[in-house]
Amino acid sequence: MSPSLKETQTVSEIAEILYRFLPGKPHPYAAADISFPGVANKLGLSKFWMSGSKKPSIIQLLQATLEYRRDKFCDLIVEIIRTGMAYLSNKGEPVTRDEIIKLNNLIAQVNFKIPELWDPALLDSLPSSQPAAKVVSKVTNQDKIEKLKNQLIELTNLKPQERGFAFEKILIDLFETYNLDPRSSFKLVGEQIDGSFQLGTDVYLVEAKWREKQTDQSDLLIFREKVESKSTWGRGLFISYNGFTRDGLSAFARGRSTNIIGMDSQDIFHILNGEMSLIEAINKKVRHTAETGEFFVSVYTLSHGG
Repeated sequence: MSPSLKETQTVSEIAEILYRFLPGKPHPYAAADISFPGVANKLGLSKFWMSGSKKPSIIQLLQATLEYRRDKFCDLIVEIIRTGMAYLSNKGEPVTRDEIIKLNNLIAQVNFKIPELWDPALLDSLPSSQPAAKVVSKVTNQDKIEKLKNQLIELTNLKPQERGFAFEKILIDLFETYNLDPRSSFKLVGEQIDGSFQLGTDVYLVEAKWREKQTDQSDLLIFREKVESKSTWGRGLFISYNGFTRDGLSAFARGRSTNIIGMDSQDIFHILNGEMSLIEAINKKVRHTAETGEFFVSVYTLSHGG
């Protein structure tokens, strides 16, 4: 039975609430289930998920399930919420009581009721929504981060020169999203991007390599000298799209102390995917370097206590 116009409108409103619960596509560094298409596949509804813009895809999934597999509609909603709760909790942006209450009211409009979502114990365990102005700001910021994550994934499909400019733009937007005041001196020269940003009272010089091969010891030594030549209190962040050679990291960790830290594209992806914020990642990397003398530790290792 085709959904009525009222049901179609209600499905759109449900999709609006569920939008932030999960990524719109699986990514290469996490479980495929942690996404809308992953949930659809888990419930045997993958044929209802279409690739493309996220919100229309969610609406299509919900509407097609309601029309062709009405018996699976409640299961789909519950699985999205269950998976989304864990996903958003890891991002520090938990599902709120108000969101579940709104969903319950909307679900009732399509003639369903999901008892476990009405459970007072569940509702009482959820935080209240933030003031409207803050919620709008957070959603806007999350949209930017989601867009940057998709752009990072798509870099591999670009030609080398296009990839360099795209990577430069991602870095500028990433630092701006976290209010780190990236300087306009960010520029692309050959395979290298230079710039700076400020975190608290610390100014970081940035060097980024987007080339195919991993960064070796010689590039790290040159950058360290560049940072040290500017000021005695300077710090540096070296971003290598394809990471660092094992021998380079080993050799660089021996001998002299260092005031630079490293980051690769997987680090950036984990940050954009909510493993931790950019600021937290930088601070934790700095502390790790101060305690161990090691130039690089991955965000994955830091977030999983390795």
